[in-house]
This record gives sequence, C-alpha cells and structure tokens, in this order.
Amino acid sequence: MSRPPAHVALAALAIVVLAGAALAVVAVPTEAGETGATVDFEADVPNEYAFDAPTSADGVATVDGERYDSIRAALDAADAGDVVEVRGRFALSEPLTVGTDDLTLRGVGEDYPVVDGQGTGDVLVVDGTNVTVEGLWVRNSGYATADNDAAVVLDGERATLRDSRVTNMTFGVWVDAASDVTVRNTTIVGRERIEALTDRGNGIHLYRATGATVVDNRITDVRDGIYYSWASEVIARNNTLWDLRYGVHYMYSDGCTLANNTAFDNDVGYALMLSEDLRIVDNRAVNNTGQSGHGVMLKGIDHTTVTGNHLVGNDKGLFFYNSLDNEVAHNLVAGNSLGVQLSAGSVRERIHHNTFARNTLAVQADVGQQVTWNESAGNYWASASVRDVDDDGIGESAYRPVDVVQQLRQDEERAGLFAASPAFEVVRLAERTLPVVESSGVVDRRPLTDPVHDWRQYYDRD
Repeated sequence: MSRPPAHVALAALAIVVLAGAALAVVAVPTEAGETGATVDFEADVPNEYAFDAPTSADGVATVDGERYDSIRAALDAADAGDVVEVRGRFALSEPLTVGTDDLTLRGVGEDYPVVDGQGTGDVLVVDGTNVTVEGLWVRNSGYATADNDAAVVLDGERATLRDSRVTNMTFGVWVDAASDVTVRNTTIVGRERIEALTDRGNGIHLYRATGATVVDNRITDVRDGIYYSWASEVIARNNTLWDLRYGVHYMYSDGCTLANNTAFDNDVGYALMLSEDLRIVDNRAVNNTGQSGHGVMLKGIDHTTVTGNHLVGNDKGLFFYNSLDNEVAHNLVAGNSLGVQLSAGSVRERIHHNTFARNTLAVQADVGQQVTWNESAGNYWASASVRDVDDDGIGESAYRPVDVVQQLRQDEERAGLFAASPAFEVVRLAERTLPVVESSGVVDRRPLTDPVHDWRQYYDRD
C-alpha cells in the first residue's frame, strides 16, 4: 500500500492529538510580531578619543607646602592623613605604589594631570588602607593580559578611585581581594586598535572583592565593562557601558546588585553566570547584537530578581540557561528579534507584569515541556486579543505567545517544510476553537489587557 502524503498524515495526527487535549481554553496570537531591529538610541557618553592632556609637560607634586619633581618623592615624604597634590605630566619607569594609610592623591589644575606607565606593567598600585585617588589621568599600562597589566590596582581596604580618567591600558581598574572599595565617576577607555575583544582586559575587574561600590562610571573599548570573579555584595549603579563584549559579566559572584545601568551596542548587555541572589533592577540593555546578542543572559543563575529593566532592540531580550527560581517582573521587552528564550531546564521562573511588544518572536521554549506562567496576574502581549469579562485588567483566557504550529517548528526543524500545509491549518483552527493541546511551550494563564510600560518611547519620539 502506498504511503499517504505528508500533509494528510499530519492532519490526521493533529486531529488525534486534539481529541485527547486538556480542557483549558487558550487565546493564540492574532497577528505576527513586528520585526525586531536596533532602535535610534543615544546615550550621554564622552568622545573617548578627544581628551586634552595638560599643557605643562613637567610634573610637580606637593605635600605640606613642599614641591617635588616626582610623585614618588612626595609620597615618601607624606604621612597618614596628608594630601599629595599633583600637576602636569609624569612618565614612570616603574609602577607607582601608594602604601601609606589614610592618604589622598589628588590631581589639581584645569586639566587632568597625567600619570603615564609608558606601556610597561601596572601604572598605579594602591596598597594602603583608606587611600583616595582623585582627579588623575592614569594611562598607558603594559599589554600583557596574562600578567593582568592594569592602569590602577586597588589592593588596600576602603580604597577609592574617583573623578578620574583611565585610558590606553589592558585592564582599567583591578580590585584585588580588597573590601569596601569604591570606583566612582571615572571614564575608562581601552585600546580600540586591539581588534580582538578577547585580547583586551576588562574595564573594572573585581577579583574576590567584597562590598565594593561601582557608581557613575563610563566604560568602553575593553573586553567586559565590569567583570566579577568570586565577588560578593557589590553594588554597581548608574554606569554606562558600550562597544564591549559584555557590558557586565558575573562569574561565581553572589548577593550583588546591578541598578540603573545602561549597556548598549555590545555583544551582550548583562551576562549573569553561575551566581545567585542577584538584584538586576531598572537597567537598560539596548541594541546589544552580535555573536550572542542578549540583553540579559542568565546562565546557571538561581534565586535572582530581574525587575524594572528595559530590554530593547537586542537579538534576544532575555535568555535563560539552566536557571531556576528567578523572579522576572515589570520589565519592558520590546523590539528584540526574540523576546525570551528558555533552555536547559529553565522552567521554574516567576514571570509576570512584563510588557512584550514588537518582538519578531515573543518566546522560544527549548525545554521539551509545557511551562505555565502565572496563576494570578500575567504579562502584557501586544499581539494578544485578551478577553476581560470582569474588567479587572486581567484576561480570563490563557495565552500562548507561540502557538502550537510555531512551537512544533521550534521543536522539530523538519516541520517547517509543512508550514503551509492543510494539516497545520487544521492545528491552528483547532487551537482557536477547541481545548488547548498540551504541547511544549509557554502558557501565560492570566495575560494583562494593558501594557505596563510606554514601549513606544523608543520608536515614536517625534
């Protein structure tokens, strides 16, 4: 007997599956999502290659009214509690180490005084406790990533770098197993001419740092903007990160807070890996595209809150891999090629009160089972037609952001060959009129009728 045509077999299979379906009614997408694309986005960042050096070439350091021709001589003469003031330019033949406690090293004058490492090793190393470095331009470290060559090394407890400029280096600021360090209001620019991002260092590298504060910095042209390695209880706030591999990169770092930062034009905005108890709050990830192209990536992340963030114009807004028990709420996920991707068993997430709009594909669930979001209040889906009988802003019918046919095409690549066949039309018709097929994919039990965010601000500025 001859084999029946494929579309006939699929249609028969669809009818059999539908006949045994569960009894929950589901709304399905009523229109295709608009194509995700980068948005017209401008951030307030400096022209990183237009900095002016001080006009005076000869550096002068002052402490207690005494003038010195080198910073090293002034530091040797300083006592705890003193302020060492520097002007002009200093070219170093070896790293400059600040070992005195409770000291302030301050750049003064109309231009940033320059401390230049001349391309060798570290430039400025802070070993003392409670040392503040402010108003300096530290530049031209060594080139060796294997040796962690850095412009500034903060090795002392309660060290502070603020109101400064760090350029032309491998690593910008390396925090080396110190507690309560602060990096504030500093511009960090790596070496753009080193094309491979993996051959660059990181902007701020937090190694076993505890209780650090990283606030109001601008970081570009390095590998990763802020990198965490076995760090804990770090607060990073109001930083701007662009033209990087990862804007922020967590590895084995727990209990940290990331708030009000902006990451744009990177490969990945915020790469969260192998950590837990993070707070990712009120950040922006815009136009992060490339090899990975994630706005926020959660890989091996548990018990973490991701709330109030704007994820717009990325390849993927949110990406979950082997992550569990996270709360994702009140985020704007708009204009991405893919809104959310779940993979590697990421099935226990609490995802609610988010706005999904203009994503080419809202959700992709590579988990092999049906994932239910929300029992009380869900998310807003711009493409959904939500029935709200009691006018409480929450739909009575569940919603599948990806219908059975789309999910089948995700699960089985060969199914795409029959996307236009009568069999798939039967499945679509059945899903609209009959009880839902309990196939793999995401179901939002209580979709919202109104958006939580004004997502048009990124598109309709005029």
